[in-house]
Amino acid sequence: MTSVEPGLGSLPAFAVDAEQHTLGHREPPTQHSQRKSWSDRLLGVWAVLVFVFLFAPILVIVIYSFNNGRLLIAFDHFGLDGYLALFQKPVLSDAVMVSLRTGAIASVLATLLGTLAGIALARKPGKWTYWFIGLLLLVSVTPEIVDAVSLLPWLVFLGQDLGMSVFNDGTVRLVIGHSLFSVAVVTYIVRARLVGLPANLEEASADLYAPPVRTFLRVTLPLAMPAVLAGLLLSFTFSLDNTVVSAFVQVSGSTPWPVYVLSALRSGLRPEIAAVSTVMLVLTLVALAVVALVLKRAGDSATDIARTMAGG
Repeated sequence: MTSVEPGLGSLPAFAVDAEQHTLGHREPPTQHSQRKSWSDRLLGVWAVLVFVFLFAPILVIVIYSFNNGRLLIAFDHFGLDGYLALFQKPVLSDAVMVSLRTGAIASVLATLLGTLAGIALARKPGKWTYWFIGLLLLVSVTPEIVDAVSLLPWLVFLGQDLGMSVFNDGTVRLVIGHSLFSVAVVTYIVRARLVGLPANLEEASADLYAPPVRTFLRVTLPLAMPAVLAGLLLSFTFSLDNTVVSAFVQVSGSTPWPVYVLSALRSGLRPEIAAVSTVMLVLTLVALAVVALVLKRAGDSATDIARTMAGG
C-alpha cells in the first residue's frame, strides 16, 4: 500500500515529501534580482528628475501667471490681473486673435494638401514617391531661419513686383509661412495611417462599380480620418509657436502672439505674458489630448498612437 499524507489527496509518499520540501524551503531571492530592483529604482528616480528638469520652467510660468506685480520676475501678490489683461488690452488680444486665426486657416490648408499627398503616397506608390518623400524631408529638416529668409523676398516679389496684392496681406503671408512645415507633418501622419491598413476595402468598392470619387469619400477618407484630424490639430499647435517665420513675414497690423512676446522683451516681461502663455499651453495640451483620444477610439494602441503622431 502507498502511504498518503492527509490533505494532499492520493499523492504517493515520495511525491508528498517532495511537495513539502518545496513548500517549506523556497529559494531566497538571488543577489542578481536584488541588484535589478535597485537599478529599477535608480532608473525611476532618474526619470523623475528628467521630467522635473523639463517641466519645472513651465510650472514656474504657470505660477507666475497669477502674479499681480509690475514685472513677471518680481512676484508681488496673488491675483488674476494677468488674465484680465487679455480682455482689457486691445494690443494683447489682437496678437492672440491673429495667432488663432492664422493657426486655424494654416491648419486647414495644410491638412487639405497633406491628406491628398499622404493618400497618394500610401495608395499609389512608385518611383516618384522616393523623390516626393525626399522633398518632404527637406522641408522638415530645413532650419526655420532659412525658410524665413527665403520667404520674405519671395512674398515681396509676388506682392509688389508682380502686383499680386493678396500677398501683401499679413494673414496670407503668415498662413503660407506656417503651412509649409505642417503640410509635411500631415503627409507623414496620413501616410503612416494608411500604410498600416489593407486596401481590400477600396478594391472591393471598385469591384462593386463604385466611381473613384465615391470610393474616396466613402472608404478611403473615413479610414484616414483619425490621422487627418490628428494632423489638423497638430498643425494648429505648430502654428501657435511659429516665431521665426512670423517675425520675418508679418506686416504691420498682423502681429502674432510670439512676435509680440519678442517685442515685449525690450521693455520687460509683464505677468500677462505668462498668463496668455498658460492659456496657449492649455490649448496645446487639449489639442494633443483630443488627437490621442481620436486615435484611441479608432482602435489604435498606445504604440500605434505614438507612431501615427510621429509620422512613422
